[in-house]
Amino acid sequence: MNATETIFALALASNSHPEQHFQQAFAALSRLGRLLCSSIYLIPCRDGIGADYWNAACLLKSEHSVEQILALLKQLEADSGRVRPSHQISLDVDLIAWGTSLEQMQFNPKKLPLALDVKIPMFELWHNAAFAHQPHPFPVIQCSA
Repeated sequence: MNATETIFALALASNSHPEQHFQQAFAALSRLGRLLCSSIYLIPCRDGIGADYWNAACLLKSEHSVEQILALLKQLEADSGRVRPSHQISLDVDLIAWGTSLEQMQFNPKKLPLALDVKIPMFELWHNAAFAHQPHPFPVIQCSA
């Protein structure tokens, strides 16, 4: 890893045309640096309103700053047609944590406490106690991304 690279832990979700939006998100994120993605899980909506979500996690190694990544994630959501507030979410991409190594990550306080739909895919990539969870029944989705 270059001295100027940062690892960004990202959580992705979509319940409106999710395959299309995940493909676009993975392509856009991979242009920002080196991208490692989890499996995609089908998980019910947190508040029980709306369609089930596709949920995934990514670790992105990039030379961008935290501020630049946050702006790029908001633009990625806007480009997908994200409407707020809504129960039809084209794309939600959240910055969960960042740092120079997985051992020295800073969690985004705005995303705490971590939801199960973040913990399940993130634990696949980053075995941190913050993502520990009980066994779950949620299926893995096959995406052609």
